[in-house]
Amino acid sequence: MKNKQLTVKLILMNFLEFAVWGAYLTSLGRYLGNIGLGPQIKWFFAMQGIVSIFMPTLMGIVADRHIQAQKVLSLCHGLAGLFMIAAGIYCMRAGGAIAFGPLFLLYSLSVAFFMPTIAIANSVAYNALSKAGMDPVKEFPPIRVFGTVGFICSMLLTNFLKIDGVAMQDSYTQLISSGILSLVLCAYALTMPACETNKAVDGQSLTDAFGLKAFTLFKDRQFAIFFIFSMLLGASLQITNGYANTFLGSFAEDPSLADTFAVKNSNALISISQLSETLCILLIPFFMKRFGIKKVMLIAMFAWVFRFGFFGAGSPDMPGVILFVLSCIVYGVAFDFFNISGSLYVEQNTSTSIRSSAQGLFMLMTNGLGATIGTLAAGAVVDATVYNAANPSWSKAWYIFAAYALVVGLLFMVLFKDPQKETK
Repeated sequence: MKNKQLTVKLILMNFLEFAVWGAYLTSLGRYLGNIGLGPQIKWFFAMQGIVSIFMPTLMGIVADRHIQAQKVLSLCHGLAGLFMIAAGIYCMRAGGAIAFGPLFLLYSLSVAFFMPTIAIANSVAYNALSKAGMDPVKEFPPIRVFGTVGFICSMLLTNFLKIDGVAMQDSYTQLISSGILSLVLCAYALTMPACETNKAVDGQSLTDAFGLKAFTLFKDRQFAIFFIFSMLLGASLQITNGYANTFLGSFAEDPSLADTFAVKNSNALISISQLSETLCILLIPFFMKRFGIKKVMLIAMFAWVFRFGFFGAGSPDMPGVILFVLSCIVYGVAFDFFNISGSLYVEQNTSTSIRSSAQGLFMLMTNGLGATIGTLAAGAVVDATVYNAANPSWSKAWYIFAAYALVVGLLFMVLFKDPQKETK
């Protein structure tokens, strides 16, 4: 009975965690385009990566060494929520004179405190499951599914709900909605089971005292390769978040396509990606035990090839829209088989004293360095093939992204050794 109650608590925590993100992540680019900040889209999404370079690791160190992880989770969501609401209020008051500087500053402060919560929420869940004698590898993926459900619910709410006759995906209200959800989780996080801290003791090295021992994982060749390819694959994560909705909206310039579902309800179409994600999460325990981390991550890498390729070949009308749907379906494999299995790999192969820091390091490589480099590089590709091109072509941009994912996958296949086979 206690295990069921714990499972329900963790389900709600994950639901709220990703509902916060889903309220704006896939629709922000569309809103920025509407207010004349289209060329700055890449900077808003790159900022999520920039802050992830140091904030998840820093907050992971705090959670490992100084403040219990569930309290750090609460603090981060409280600050993230307040800054995001402030960003929404600024847009409301500025009306048609929204400036890049103030909005970008408030948004940046919000995501600086939100991004660490993804890794910390994982650590809180793993800790709670372990304390209850439950297997995180088996029990966490079904719980994590409800995080994606929360993301989907927020996406659909943002797509279909209109306030004062304006859909939230075209309005600043998506920022306020996200901030409110963050404040709810700020309070709820304090009800989670307490996580132990490992305070510094006499005789420890400076590396141990500041929780930087997670970086020593780079001394292990396979861990170093794992983290490097996590960064390379992480470059793919924000590309469709930043440009898929903008891409679909561009078809509105063609009168024959402007009223298609894919154009008018692009956020709802993209939500199929998250529906796929909910199903793919449930497959992870089987695939991890049956194939191991290497094959699972290879599946994810080649799924990214199809994710981008289908976008390049599709169109909003029939039968082209089927390719958009297929792109969204394959996203579940591309995202989950990389992010969730990678997080579990870190959980299984690090000691408890550095686990939160190691999760933060994984976030640094994927959503930090990888996402930052990927978003800025994607922005350069889109500028060259769409915005600054004599003959604009979104398809060319998507095919370039697909080719990149293919090269990364082939290199990983050659360089990374399956730890299960090494153990045998």
